Amino acid sequence: MSDTTPNSTDEVWPRGTPRVGEYAERSRSVEPEYIELFSELSGDHNPLHYDEDVAKASKFGEIVVQGGVTSAILNAIVAEDLPGPGTVFLNVNWNFTAPVRPGDTITGWVEVTKVREDKPITELETEVTRDDGTVVLTGTAVCYTMPLQDRSSE
Repeated sequence: MSDTTPNSTDEVWPRGTPRVGEYAERSRSVEPEYIELFSELSGDHNPLHYDEDVAKASKFGEIVVQGGVTSAILNAIVAEDLPGPGTVFLNVNWNFTAPVRPGDTITGWVEVTKVREDKPITELETEVTRDDGTVVLTGTAVCYTMPLQDRSSE
């Protein structure tokens, strides 16, 4: 029986073990069609995301995108950049502090605050801001990174 468990956490992270203080960020424009795509995926059809009259009469004053659309940029960062491929969220603690509207550009940012030595687990500080500098999401996340088999050698 072969053991496919890596001998060290360095073998899990293709770019090497993340370091405390290391950070990554990504930006993207939030297109109006993302509301429809997310609604189809999630079943979230809240009128604040679709109905101009309802949204205008609300505290937001206009259409806002779902929180899942806002936080999705953090999924991309942890899966693609830091900690990187093979990473999934174990726990998130996010506060949504301001709305995101169709057409906004958002920037997600993560910073490593802790790296476990015994397991490929990282703790992150997280934040998403709008292009006007407003913080729209802030909080923390705990991530687990699993080794991915290199398919190029198959």
